Amino acid sequence: MAHKTDEELIGKSHNTARYFTENRQVAWVLLVATLVAGTFGYLQMPKRKDPLIPVRVAVAITPWPGAPAEKVEQLVTRKIEEKIASTSEVEKIESTSRNGVSVVQVTVRADAKNLGRALDDIDSRIKNIRDLPEGAQPIDFKKDFGDTAALMLTVASPRISGSEIAIRAQAIEVSVRAARSAARAGARRTVVFNFPGALNPLPIARIVDQLAGFARAEGAEDIRPVRGDGFVAFDALSDLDREGWLAVVHRFESERLHGGWLHPDLWEPAILEQPEQASEELQRVAGSRYSLRQLDDFSDQIAKRIQVSPEVARVTRSGVLDERIYLDYSQERFASTGVTQQMLQQAIFAQNVQAPGGVARAQGRGVIIDVSGELKSEKEISDLLVSTSRSGAPYYLRDLADVSRGYEDPPRYLNFHTWRDAAGTWQRTRAITVAVQMQAGRQIADFSADVDAKLASVRATLPEDLILARTSDQPRQVKEKVDLFLVSFYEAIAIIVLIGLIGFWEWRSALLLALSIPLTLALCYAFMYLLGIDIQQMSIAALIISLGLLVDDPVVAGDPVGDLAVSPHGKARDVSCDLPLEDDRLVLGLRVGADLLPVSVERRAVVRVLVGERGHVVVGEVALLVEEDRQVRVCHVAQGDGHAPIIRRDRTGPGTEA
Repeated sequence: MAHKTDEELIGKSHNTARYFTENRQVAWVLLVATLVAGTFGYLQMPKRKDPLIPVRVAVAITPWPGAPAEKVEQLVTRKIEEKIASTSEVEKIESTSRNGVSVVQVTVRADAKNLGRALDDIDSRIKNIRDLPEGAQPIDFKKDFGDTAALMLTVASPRISGSEIAIRAQAIEVSVRAARSAARAGARRTVVFNFPGALNPLPIARIVDQLAGFARAEGAEDIRPVRGDGFVAFDALSDLDREGWLAVVHRFESERLHGGWLHPDLWEPAILEQPEQASEELQRVAGSRYSLRQLDDFSDQIAKRIQVSPEVARVTRSGVLDERIYLDYSQERFASTGVTQQMLQQAIFAQNVQAPGGVARAQGRGVIIDVSGELKSEKEISDLLVSTSRSGAPYYLRDLADVSRGYEDPPRYLNFHTWRDAAGTWQRTRAITVAVQMQAGRQIADFSADVDAKLASVRATLPEDLILARTSDQPRQVKEKVDLFLVSFYEAIAIIVLIGLIGFWEWRSALLLALSIPLTLALCYAFMYLLGIDIQQMSIAALIISLGLLVDDPVVAGDPVGDLAVSPHGKARDVSCDLPLEDDRLVLGLRVGADLLPVSVERRAVVRVLVGERGHVVVGEVALLVEEDRQVRVCHVAQGDGHAPIIRRDRTGPGTEA
């Protein structure tokens, strides 16, 4: 059977390898362009921790306290469903009506062109519902389930310092001695409640007075109030020990206070048997230096400073306790003055109004009229005129009720921060968390640098001992993920160089194999940038997995290149000879090798075998011709000199058929 010569095959072959071999300048230009495009793509593509996954689900929550589920379904849920159903982008609506609350879940269609605009349209439609029943609270539409915070800062108060404890302990000791000097002798105990010095003591003093009355019912006698800067206490004649008084306080919290606590800013109560024990007890129960209201101001200042950054999308705060104005009144006082609760409410609602006054034109100028009457402080509420007596004497609100400012009770959400101090002791205080979200498509390194600059500028206006802890730091996490990939990348290059040196015993081949990995990655980065794929933990994991292929492919591709480099086609070192096919083992080996060849390979192939000659073994290559019937035709054998094999591809020599 006649075969084509190498010259004929080479002359008619056209492939990518031949083109770049004959046009090296094009190969160099494309190589440099690939490296530049890969570097540009890596530097410009967005980097974040998690991939952006659009969440097509939103929830509308409407509280209606005290309403049964049937009324909630008829008067609230159905109206919201009708408004949502009027939007063409909606795929599914699911609702749940329970006693006191309506929950409507909406799913936007997957083919919606603009998910954000569709959710905003639904939000605007349900907020235009004006005929909700009286008592139903505003609809809370939640649509940001897929947003993740790139940075979470916890703003917490430190423990009170030792010098402040000493000053406060001295003041408590003096006040307790003064109270006991005029009290009955006997076994006395002092229950002390400490709190940050910036806090208003009046609401706390009112609660402690109620606790004192509760303790009197529990058997305490001769109760005397003790007041001071940063603490409220009472001294009583009682034989209860520390555990007994703590049990009384806990029973008072559970039975008399619907929130289940005295006050969020109070420390653990200190129980004193002797006044000189104040310092020791304060060391044991020392609490936060700053109140929750101060933490609210600090965190609000931080959030406003960060929000102006162009890298920041949104800033939210968690753990903030809203403040309330409480009116404590008694029915006996109302009965003595003839004032009712309805009259009190009407007086407040009539005064506390926010209405536009319009614009008055005077001499060609517009003057904005601001309607006064909005209540802005506790004092303005206390000075509110409620009614008058029969004789015409005015009844102000301060004459009928005690006005105080406090936190919402019970709280809906509380946040704590736990850390280890310099002595190794674990500390736990209330805190507020500031969550910062990054703009989509931004570099997380630029985000981190800009936010750090904003924090440095606002830090100068905050107390030095204020705790700012990074609860979640995605810039650091992204850096760790990228460093992990780089370690795998360096390991892959080291492995490929080692394999190249061992397999080819030539540093040029090893260097060529090592350079193929960054070149392939550069091409990958360029296409990732064009396709809009960013650097995040999923894409980094895919790159790490693909490094296995990048290590294997250069070795597989470099093997035939090494073959051709050692023995080019048509060299005089080729030796043609006849095979001793009488050796059954040789024929069997060739037959098995041909059977293992896949059908899709070329009809010509090279199989390396061991050929016995004159008592010693040399390595050679047998050129085979595999016919359609998978019969083997042996062409010839090229043998080495006994020391190193001649590795070549031979397609020219005439062979003898077996």
